[in-house]
Amino acid sequence: MPLSGTSLSSTSLSEWTDPDVLPAAEAAALLAGAPWTRLATLGDSVAEGVREPVPGYRDLSWADRVEEALRAVTPGLAALNLGRRDRVAAQVAAEQLGPALDFGPDLAIVAAGGNDMLRPHFNADEVRRELTSIVSALRTTGADVVTIGLFDLTAAGLGPVRYREVMSARTRQLNDIAAEVAAAHDACHVATPYDHPTAADPGIYSTDRLHLNARGHAFAAANTVRALATRYLASE
Repeated sequence: MPLSGTSLSSTSLSEWTDPDVLPAAEAAALLAGAPWTRLATLGDSVAEGVREPVPGYRDLSWADRVEEALRAVTPGLAALNLGRRDRVAAQVAAEQLGPALDFGPDLAIVAAGGNDMLRPHFNADEVRRELTSIVSALRTTGADVVTIGLFDLTAAGLGPVRYREVMSARTRQLNDIAAEVAAAHDACHVATPYDHPTAADPGIYSTDRLHLNARGHAFAAANTVRALATRYLASE
């Protein structure tokens, strides 16, 4: 099912009526034939799944939903989420890459760089180096790797007004870096749908106006499942 915008108010939606949410059965169907048996997730609060609950939506992170869909295909799936909030990319590499490699995933999802982007001085070259070290190390083991793009929260009118232009530019720069690193290592990048109406809906964010809420996570999970299916399973 292609991404589709909605004119419905976010307050009138639920997981079962929201056209931007993949029902669990449909997500599993898209991943039918998936070969993965060991899933590792690395990164910051995005990977960890920081969120707030939303009435009508299951209180699951995007990573939980991806794991759920994969587990429906592979009941014996082993999963390890190493994500921790407030970590910059260098910390993700230093603290999480070793345990991830020890776990031996055949699928790894990496969501890092967002905290670097929020610092007063964003060192894009350093983030590129750290993401490259993480992705390349995982790919060397033969694991399939997925990098995650961030939503541009300024499109929803969030963030301090005087910093929105900078935040938007940095978000897109970080997403470009993650996409380029993925391409360089024959990995998969989950692009953010900048022009999608829901991506500009403040109703997908938590009250901290920084992290996605449960509805936003459901939307992000749909993007991730579709990207996995398109990249790895479309020709199966």
